[in-house]
Amino acid sequence: MILYAESSAIGAWLIGESAGPKVQTLLDAAQFVMASDLTLIECDRILIRAVALGRVTETEAIDARRELLTAADGWSVLRIDPEVVERARRPFPREPVRSLDAIHLASLLAARSTLPDIEVLSLDDRIRNAARDLGFKVQPR
Repeated sequence: MILYAESSAIGAWLIGESAGPKVQTLLDAAQFVMASDLTLIECDRILIRAVALGRVTETEAIDARRELLTAADGWSVLRIDPEVVERARRPFPREPVRSLDAIHLASLLAARSTLPDIEVLSLDDRIRNAARDLGFKVQPR
């Protein structure tokens, strides 16, 4: 299985939400994982917000950030390049699409040009529905 790791799923794994173990199982089973720069940015922001809201301690956030960096070291990270920006600026089959979601979807489309079997790992219903509309399989099922 080839996965695009979207931030809602990775964030749930990092801060220990109930879906976290399923996300980790899917990541561990994947032959190849791709993520966007945006996934890493959003995950750092998830951890910062979790500390600020008292959901995790600073030490837990440091450990989670280290876990993210270790995992991401084995992933292919897509840059938010001009092609992604241009595609994100155009309509998608299911509108409205939020700006950051449009960047994820545009990144997925760019990834599919070289990895036609890529599936989307996301817990966000908006991303999941939009990805299905674009012809992607989504995980978890």
